[in-house]
Amino acid sequence: MDFFVVDTDPLMTTLHQLVHHPEDEFERKVKRQRRDHRRDHDEARHVTIATPVDVKENADAYLFIADVPGLRKKDIEVVIENDNVLTMRGKRNHDEDEEKTEEDTKFIRMERTPVKLMRKFTLPSDAKTAGITAACVDGVLTVTVPKLPPAEPEKPKTVQIVVS
Repeated sequence: MDFFVVDTDPLMTTLHQLVHHPEDEFERKVKRQRRDHRRDHDEARHVTIATPVDVKENADAYLFIADVPGLRKKDIEVVIENDNVLTMRGKRNHDEDEEKTEEDTKFIRMERTPVKLMRKFTLPSDAKTAGITAACVDGVLTVTVPKLPPAEPEKPKTVQIVVS
C-alpha cells in the first residue's frame, strides 16, 4: 500500500508536480479534486472581493480610483443606482487562450481564480450624476463625478414697511 504525504511547502509541492509522472496516484487525486470542486461550485465559483478604492475630492469633482489589474474595458461596469449610488463592478475570468491549451500542454499550477470585484458608494448631494465619466488606464480605473456648482447665497430682502 502506498502512502502519499502532501507537503504544505509551495516550493516542495511545485517540485513534486514537476518531477512526478502524470499517471501516479497523486496526479489522479488532484485531477479528481479539481473536477469535483468545479462541479460542486460551478455556480458560485467566482469570489466577490471588496476592491480597495481611493476617494479624492477637488474643487470640481470627486475621484474614485481603483486598481483593476488584468481587467479589460468590457470586463468593467460603472452604474448609477437610485440617482445617488455609484456601483463599480469588474469580473476577471481565465483567458480564453489559457482554457484552450494544446493537448500536450498542461497546467502545473493554477492559482489565479476567477474573481468578481465590486464597490458601492453613496454620492453626496452635490454630485452631478449626469456628467460621470470613467477611464481605465494600465489597470487603474478612475471614475470622475463632477460637482454641481454651489448654490448662490440668498441675498437679503428688504421688506417695505407700510404705515397706516
